[in-house]
Amino acid sequence: MLGTGVRIVSTEKTHTQGSMVSTKNALDMAVQGAGFFQITQTDGTIAYTRDGSFKLSATGQLVTANGSLLQPGITIPANVASISIGQDGTVSVETAAGGGAEVIGQIQIARFPNPAGLQSIGQNLLKQTASSGAPVVGQPGLEGAGQLMQGALEASNVNVVEEMVNMIETQRAYEINSKAISAVDGMLRFLNNNM
Repeated sequence: MLGTGVRIVSTEKTHTQGSMVSTKNALDMAVQGAGFFQITQTDGTIAYTRDGSFKLSATGQLVTANGSLLQPGITIPANVASISIGQDGTVSVETAAGGGAEVIGQIQIARFPNPAGLQSIGQNLLKQTASSGAPVVGQPGLEGAGQLMQGALEASNVNVVEEMVNMIETQRAYEINSKAISAVDGMLRFLNNNM
């Protein structure tokens, strides 16, 4: 039916790179470029996220803020002086006794042929769908995958000022079209009454 207003048909996620915010936290990571961290959910399925704010669980494993494990699992031994995460995802620790750096794991990231096809499941997590395609899992920095940046988080990729200007432009265009429709309606009413 015409003239009953507007409705939202769908929403779209834009997976462009957001700005990097330095946190100085050794467990915070940001992906510079394409890719998602793999997260094991409580039901055993894999979800994907760009939220790299990780922490240590009681057993020393890298987990998300809600306690879900990073995949592949990385366990940090007790009594380490520092944790280093390379741009290629290599995780190294320096022991408190000063025994030198020891590589303890490799973080991998997943890329998708169509990241816009991923389905949001809440808590900054996305899941694979038929339209997203199968994930390509690999080492950061290789074969088109983004690199990791330790001690930083990715901020929102939305430019608030630009979106506000776009909203105002859309609102003005809607008002102009509404006035044009009202003017045509008035002219038709005048013709019907006087003919």
